[in-house]
Amino acid sequence: MNFATPLVAALLLVLAVATLAWLVSVAKHDVSFVDSLWSLFFLLIASAHALYLDELSNAGWLVFTLLSIWSLRLAAHITVRNWGEDEDSRYQQIRENNQPNFALKSLYIVFGLQAVLAWIISIPLLFALASTEDIGPLQVAAAFLWLLGFVFEAGGDWQLMRFRQNRENPRAVLNSGLWRYTRHPNYFGDACIWWSFWLFAAAAGAWWTVFAPVLMTVLLVKVSGVALLEKTIGNRRPEYADYIERTSAFIPWLPAKKSGDQAGG
Repeated sequence: MNFATPLVAALLLVLAVATLAWLVSVAKHDVSFVDSLWSLFFLLIASAHALYLDELSNAGWLVFTLLSIWSLRLAAHITVRNWGEDEDSRYQQIRENNQPNFALKSLYIVFGLQAVLAWIISIPLLFALASTEDIGPLQVAAAFLWLLGFVFEAGGDWQLMRFRQNRENPRAVLNSGLWRYTRHPNYFGDACIWWSFWLFAAAAGAWWTVFAPVLMTVLLVKVSGVALLEKTIGNRRPEYADYIERTSAFIPWLPAKKSGDQAGG
C-alpha cells in the first residue's frame, strides 16, 4: 500500500483547519483556543486516514475508538477549563516576544507549528489503523498501556479541577491522589497513551515510527509541559519547593522522605 497519499492529504487537511482557526484567533485577539484544537488535530488526521483505507480491521477500529475517546475528552476538558478566561499567560508572553505583527506570525509559530507537530506525532496512527492483523498479545498490551495513561491523564485532570474549585488558599499545592506520586500525572498519562499508539503501529510492523512517541515525550518533559510549567510555579507557590523535593517529576514513584522525617510521619 502507498502510504504517501494519505499522509500528504492529512497534512494538507490539518493545515487548512489550522489556518481557519488562525483567522478566528485574529478576530478574537486570542490564540489560547488552539489548546482545545490540539487533540482534535489528531482525530482529524486519523479520520482522514480511516476514510482513505478500504476498511478497518478489529485492531484498526480499536485504535480509532481509543484515539477518539482520548481526543474528545481532552478537548472538552481544556475548553471547559478555559471558558471565559483571558488569553493564557503562556501565549501572552509569546505575543509580547513576537511583536510587531504577532497576528500574522501566530499563523506559523502557533497554529501552523502545532498542526505540523500533530501530523508528525500521528504518523504511527496510519500504520496502526491500516493493520490487517487480528487483535493479539501486543495489541492487548498496547490497550492496557493506553488505559494506564488515560487513568493518569483524565484522573489527574479531574483531581486538579476539583482541587482548584475547593481550595481556600490559592497558593496551596495539590499533593494527594495521583499527584502524590508524580508532579505531572496528566503529562505522564499523555506520554503513555502515545507510546501505546506506537505499540499498535509496531504490531503492524511499523517499529520505525518510534520517533513519534519520543518526540511527544520530549515535548511533554522538556518543552511545553513539565519544564515550561515549573519555570514560574515556584514563585507563585512557595510550598512547591518542598513538593519538588518529595515528588517525582514525571514517572510515578513513592514520595521521598525529607531528612529528619520520622517513620510514618
